[in-house]
Amino acid sequence: MEFQTSKRKYDFSIPNLGKAKILSPIKMSTSDGDGLADYVNDSKRVYFGIDALINEKGEEVPEFHDTVEVAGPREKIYFNPAHVHAAIVTCGGICPGLNNVIRAVVRCFWYRYGVRRISGIRFGYRGLLENSPYPLIDLDPDVVDDIQEKGGSILGSSRGGGDKVEEIIDSLERLNINVLITIGGDGTLRGAWELGEEIKKRGLKIAVIGVPKTIDNDLSFIQISFGFDTAVTHAVPSVRGAHTEAKASVNGIGLVKVMGRESGFIAASTALAMSDVNFCLIPENPFDLDGPNGLLAHLKKRILERGHAVILIAEGAGQDLVPQTGEKDASGNVKFTDIGIFLKDKIKDYFAKEGVEMSLKYIDPSYIIRSAQANPNDSIYCSRLGAHAVHAAMSGKTQALISLVNNKFVHIPIKVAVSERNHVNTEGSLWRDVLENTRQPASMKNKN
Repeated sequence: MEFQTSKRKYDFSIPNLGKAKILSPIKMSTSDGDGLADYVNDSKRVYFGIDALINEKGEEVPEFHDTVEVAGPREKIYFNPAHVHAAIVTCGGICPGLNNVIRAVVRCFWYRYGVRRISGIRFGYRGLLENSPYPLIDLDPDVVDDIQEKGGSILGSSRGGGDKVEEIIDSLERLNINVLITIGGDGTLRGAWELGEEIKKRGLKIAVIGVPKTIDNDLSFIQISFGFDTAVTHAVPSVRGAHTEAKASVNGIGLVKVMGRESGFIAASTALAMSDVNFCLIPENPFDLDGPNGLLAHLKKRILERGHAVILIAEGAGQDLVPQTGEKDASGNVKFTDIGIFLKDKIKDYFAKEGVEMSLKYIDPSYIIRSAQANPNDSIYCSRLGAHAVHAAMSGKTQALISLVNNKFVHIPIKVAVSERNHVNTEGSLWRDVLENTRQPASMKNKN
């Protein structure tokens, strides 16, 4: 994600349940030079925007920079660990790293704070509905011992249910849960914010902390989302296979579709990782199929010149070209028409009409990627996100998520995090580098 100097002030203040008065059981330091890590206090902050402008005299132009609260264990905590009943819920689609976060949360609660009541909520927010048939799972270090070696979530995951705020809070009260760690994307986090609002309305003392999960890397105010690195790692072999198939055929075309509903970060990063991609199609860069500057004309030119081509497309690209389904999933997301199959058929029809021999192979690795075990980079990241979520909750923070900003773990208010979407900036350096790598036209739109 490319951060820019703040153009307007964000409210990065973090809500608290009350004053933290209990001495933390974690033994750390309050001074330097003693060989121990230091506690983090609420006054420690880092800049959100790090860009600087220099005028013609070589002087820095003063600009306002927002600051965000640094995450980490506090010397004083809000909750008495002996009284804590913590719960963990995973929502939305599965993603590499979910089990890693669950494991880190459980181990930090258990070993660092001595919390002995940790429950897993089954199948997302639906597991907290009044008539849920899914019992809670008791979690401890033995239960989560090796789950990081598996894909998916041991708790299961599902969409929907997050809008039934009052019913969920009723369940939290009934179960005496006072810490809820929610792991999910935009819809999950919006639900978590609403839960926090209802908790305040009722005067309850329940901490709600989010761990942002989106394989598409499309959440704003977050340097990178967990699972994204693994997604790119697993997308690369599909592109490599498409390239091999294309080169082995007469006028071969390899077409690969990856995830990316509104943001094309997986496609863009995979295209950079594999210089064999000739056309990278993302939602942020609309294209035409037909016409002298359309994709099909450029694809034909590439085939006639080089004899093969590889197209990498994000699932949300080209949705203006396909029939709309008019349907939504349980999270309220519009159900997309499969752009990969649509494009495959259009390419075949076009080359047949042009009288050009062609062989096309279509690869869709989406669900293989989603279900993959987290790679080492994501495993490390998930472990640290999970631990920081526990530290935030135990210190009485609420309606906040754990983020990585400028390589620092920080607290971001959920309300701020869900206010914007993260998109590939087509005028930024990432997309510039993709265009240089693929050598595709900057625009494949015909002039009106």
